[in-house]
Amino acid sequence: MLSKPVILAFDTSAAHCAAALLCGDDIVLERIEPMSRGQAERLMPLLEEILAEAETKWSDLTAIGVGVGPGNFTGIRIAVSAARGLALGLDIPAVGIDGFEARAQVGQLPAIPAPRDQVYAQPRGEAQRLMSAQEASDIARGAGLTFAPEASPADLAGQIARHTAKRYETTTTPPAPLYLRAADAAPSRDTPPPLLDE
Repeated sequence: MLSKPVILAFDTSAAHCAAALLCGDDIVLERIEPMSRGQAERLMPLLEEILAEAETKWSDLTAIGVGVGPGNFTGIRIAVSAARGLALGLDIPAVGIDGFEARAQVGQLPAIPAPRDQVYAQPRGEAQRLMSAQEASDIARGAGLTFAPEASPADLAGQIARHTAKRYETTTTPPAPLYLRAADAAPSRDTPPPLLDE
């Protein structure tokens, strides 16, 4: 058993597959692969590659960290399901880290890019919500904060790993998706087919 905690963290909440391995206080490896689809097929091989390159086994892991959103509905479900399955199979804790916590920096309004020139933001003292980028910029300016929604997940998996390291010993609930709006899918407006008598 290694003396330092070994955390494997990953995120598929946007058009990427991101993963990082943290050992103690150091990020040993981090990978970000841009992709608009295919995260479900790519995630596990990516995690295997990171472990192999770091000469680490699944049994060496202390905890799993996962990005729980907000973001792409399907992407969030992929990562959360993988984290919960790995935690169950390895008998280690899995910690869900939301995108606001992973991106939080002093003096900035936590904001995550969303479709249609919108952002998911968490104004100070308010609930997380979807708003226009202009509204978020105005809120930030009024609070004396900078507004810089991250366009790339450059250090996202590493931040998820660092936050997981602080919380894995006290986490008692499995990670769950963070959705700030309903899925874009809607029932078909086509006329349903007629039912035939038997």
